[in-house]
Formats: sequence, C-alpha cells, structure tokens
Amino acid sequence: MRKTLAIIALLASIGGLSACAGGPQTKDTTPVMSLTPVSKLIDVRTVEEFAEGHVQGAQNADVESGAFQEMIASLDKEASYSLYCRSGRRSAIAANLMAQAGFTKVTDLGDLESAATTLGLPIVTK
Repeated sequence: MRKTLAIIALLASIGGLSACAGGPQTKDTTPVMSLTPVSKLIDVRTVEEFAEGHVQGAQNADVESGAFQEMIASLDKEASYSLYCRSGRRSAIAANLMAQAGFTKVTDLGDLESAATTLGLPIVTK
C-alpha cells in the first residue's frame, strides 16, 4: 500500500509541476493513475483466462503454476510491476510473493476490469 501511495504522490507531483508551468490551462482527461509507461503489467491468471481477454500490453504469468516463482526470479527487482487477476485474490497473492522475493515496486491493481479502467487501457479479446 505504501508503494502505491508513493507512486500516486509521484504522479501527482508531476501533474502539479506541469500546472505551474503557466500558459493556457486545459482540462486533463487522462486517467487518474496511468502506470503503463513506468510499470510492467502482469496478468497472474491462467493461460486460458488470459486468452479469453486481458489488458492490452499485459504479460501472462499464472501465479498458481509452479513456474511463477521461476519467472519472477528472472525479473529486475528494482523495476516497477503492476498485477491483476479475475477478482483480486491471486494478484494479492502474487504481490505478496514478489515482496517476499525482494521486489520493492509492486502494485496490485485487483481485478481485470479495475486494472483496465485504472490504466486507461482496453481489454483485448481474440
């Protein structure tokens, strides 16, 4: 939760700096929190669930498969990661596992629809 608040504070301060730059002010219609440019998006559901629909740009890594621990071992622990699943249960488990493994910038976005809305990205179905 602290990490999420730190990200929100950082994004808010960046927005505040641009507002102080002067010039004409326009209404900002971007999502409140856009993590895509700074965060790797991981869908922790099964391969089958991922194939049914996922947030655009997400990588699939089933948290309940035996390969999840192996997969996160190959990731940069200093990079930022955003996780989601179907209901938020598995993304919370994955975030906890990553924190235990030493990752410091992990955000649990909860369920698929909330993740898409928060990031302002479409759900891809094919």
